[in-house]
Formats: sequence, structure tokens, C-alpha cells
Amino acid sequence: MLLSELKLFQILVRKVQFFLTLCGIRANILFNKGSNMSENKPESGPTVNPRVTWEGCSVLLDINDGDRLLFARLSAGSTLKIGNKTFSLQPLIGCPFGSLFQVESGKEKPYLSRFIPPTEENNVQDEGGCQLQEESRDNRAIIDNNQAQSLTGDDIDAMRRQGATGNEIVEALIANSATFDKKTQFSQEKYRLKKQKKYAPRVLLRRPFSRSICEAYFKKYPARIGFLRVDALSLLLSMANVTANSDVLVLDMVGGLVTGAVAERLGGTGSVCNTYLGGTPYPMEIIRMFNFNNEICKRVLRCSVNDLCAVQNETSEQVSQHEDVCTMESQSDEKISLSVSTEEVHLSSKNGVSDLVPENELSTTGKTCKTPKAGEKAPKEAIQSWKENGFSSLIIAAPEQDAWSLVKDLLPLLTYSAPFAIYHQYLQPLATCMNNLQLEKMAIGLQLSEPWLREYQVLPSRTHPCMQMSGSGGYILSGTRAYSNTSQS
Repeated sequence: MLLSELKLFQILVRKVQFFLTLCGIRANILFNKGSNMSENKPESGPTVNPRVTWEGCSVLLDINDGDRLLFARLSAGSTLKIGNKTFSLQPLIGCPFGSLFQVESGKEKPYLSRFIPPTEENNVQDEGGCQLQEESRDNRAIIDNNQAQSLTGDDIDAMRRQGATGNEIVEALIANSATFDKKTQFSQEKYRLKKQKKYAPRVLLRRPFSRSICEAYFKKYPARIGFLRVDALSLLLSMANVTANSDVLVLDMVGGLVTGAVAERLGGTGSVCNTYLGGTPYPMEIIRMFNFNNEICKRVLRCSVNDLCAVQNETSEQVSQHEDVCTMESQSDEKISLSVSTEEVHLSSKNGVSDLVPENELSTTGKTCKTPKAGEKAPKEAIQSWKENGFSSLIIAAPEQDAWSLVKDLLPLLTYSAPFAIYHQYLQPLATCMNNLQLEKMAIGLQLSEPWLREYQVLPSRTHPCMQMSGSGGYILSGTRAYSNTSQS
């Protein structure tokens, strides 16, 4: 019995080894096919790890836990200015997103060093909530007369010249404070954090994607994105049913944020048509911060509303409108040629770096790797495909335009039963648009929503809503295009 069982076991092991060998061969074949495909498509660029930074990529730098947010393009010569000191961003190249850096004073000049926070801080904070009930100390007897600190500025400069780190300076300030021991534990944590931000600032390396970019712009300059909050952006994509292999029509007047969010969700499948009124496209400088590859960038196309409407009506009035289409194309080409210089000036003054930080705080010396350009003119094949099949969804984010005037021109470009979502900062334009859609019987399932968001501070014994929050995130009108006789005509 033992010999027979041993033979069966050996046979089983051989079969498993043979199966694993076949799996390895198949994996090698798939890998070789993938390499051959990459060789046949050199325009896709080298494969990079999206979780690790590389030279030429865009990053979002979070300084001192949200005190400052700025975008930067990593290169060997790019620098960052914090206070009156300038630091090189070269140590950030090749580090994973989410890494934390701290300013260290070197022999020649200060630099950014990788920082790993100790795990003991969490235990101390957890114990502090239990000890709070047993403490009888308070801050009533503390008088803020600027005489509690015995360490002067000259002493701090002398410590820096001797090579003291920022943490050592913070500990020296705490040791020379006459009122630190009299404060409550929460006040001690606030004091320590305040000194750490001043003498040992920290920089968090964040990956720029739709949420982080929207939060950064909404915190600093919300008017540039039409006061579009991150929850409103996510609700906009969800109500428009933006999924893989979709053909999405987008009218984006918020700097390209919505277009980039749609392209990010599609993930290199389907297409995004960024349409515009007139002959001059709207600026899309924000989309350059997403670090999209060539596969995603080539699926972000531009086409004017006049061209799309002309193509839509070409089948019914091909002979009568042929001359008008030619004149519109010539006029649009002339306007585009005249607007090239103005668009370049606009992008240079409101690029991805200077949107959130002044020019004197972040400088880049030397040439960096150019990112693929998104938003090329839509080819005739794509326009013909949209004409035959229609768009699968529509998103409008134009706070400065009337919603109804845009919907009545763009809604017929959708296929039947296709969802649409319209964002506006105010309620009345969307209410008027909703009423007109009901009267014209162009859509069903109309819903007017107001996103609501409350941010909480979560700390031991100090969990409460944040004191400063946005009052409104705008309004969203959503629905589904319906078939009607007027839409057919």
C-alpha cells in the first residue's frame, strides 16, 4: 500500500509540474506578444510604474498637511521655495507617491530628505484620550506675554550653523519653554505641531488625479473650476454613466477638469469629445497634470458644436447645407489660426504650475520631458462614427453659459436612452432648463440634485465637524434622452 501511494503521489507531482510548466510557457508567450505589440506601437512610449514618480511627471506637493498645495513638474533642475529657502526636487524622482519628506539642514544648503514617521505617536495619542479625564490641568493660569521662551533667535541660528536638525530645534524650544509643562496635552500637541511646521516643514508627495486636483483647486482658487466640489464631480460622472468603451460628449468650461476626470475613468477605452462654442477651443491646462499616456491622450479629441451639428443635419439637408458647412469650416480654421497665439499666451500665464503658486516660489531650470498632448482635432472617421452611432452620454460644465441654450443643441447628438448630466453653480438656470425639457418632451427621468458634503476632524476626544466648510457644491440636472417627433425632425 505504501509503495502504491508513493507512486500515485509521484505521478501527481509530475502532473502538477507539467501544468506549471505549461502555465509558464503561456505566460512567456503572452509576454512576448505584449512586447511585440509595444514594438509595433512605438508611439505609446516607455512603460512606467504609475505608483512611482519619474522625471518629467507632474506631482502635487502638500506642504505641512494642507497649508500649501502646489503642482510641480519633476526634473533635475526644478526647485521648491519654502519660506526664504529653496530646495531641489531631484530627491523626489523615483520615489513612490505618498512619500513624506522633511527639510534637513545640510552642510552647503538645506535639502529634502525622506521621512518615515514613528509608529509610537499613534499609541501616545490613544493614551492621551484616556489620560485627559484624569488630568486637572488647564490653560487658565497661562499668560501669553512672549516671555515664556528663553531661547532667542540668535541661539536658533547658532544651532543651525552647528548642523542641528529641525527636530532638535523643536525639542530645544520645548525644553526652554516655561509654560509647556503647564499646558494640557492637547495644547502641547498644538505647540509641537506649530513649531514643527516652522522649523522642520514636511512635504507630502501626492499623485495628481481627479480628486486631488479638484480638492487643490477648490481650496485655493475655486472660481477657476466653477466652484466644482469633489463630491459634485463624482456625482456628475456617476449620473452621466461614464464607463469603459463609452463615447462621452463633454462641454468643459472649468479648465479641463471634467474632461480629464472622464478620460481617467475611461482608462484608454472609448473616446472623449471636448466640444466648444465658436471657433476657439476652451483652455484645458488642467488635463496636463493627470500624467496620461499616449493611449489615453489620443482618445481625448476636440470638435466644435457647429461641426457636430452640421454633421448631424447633413443627411437630411446634404445639398442645401454643403456650402454652409464649407464656409463654417473655413471660418473655424481662420479663427483657430488666429487664436493659436492667444491660446499659447493664456496657457503660459495660467499653466499647471502657476495656477496654485506664484512664479517666484517654484522655478524650473533646464528642459523637462514633454508630456503627450491631449485634445487634438477630431478626425473625420471619428466624427462619422459619432454621426452614425451617437454619443453614449453628455456632460455639461459651463457655469458662464445658459444651460437651456446648450442642451437644446447638444442633446440631439446623443443616442436615444443616453444619460446626461449638467452642472451649474446656481439653481435657477437648471430649473429653467428642466422646465423646458419637460415642455419639449426631450428627456425623461429628470432629477435636480444638490450634493452635500461635511468634513470631519477625527482626533481622540476631539472629533467634530470642521469649522470652515463650503456652503454649497453647486447643482446637477440629470436625465435620459427620450424619443420624440420633434427630435426626429
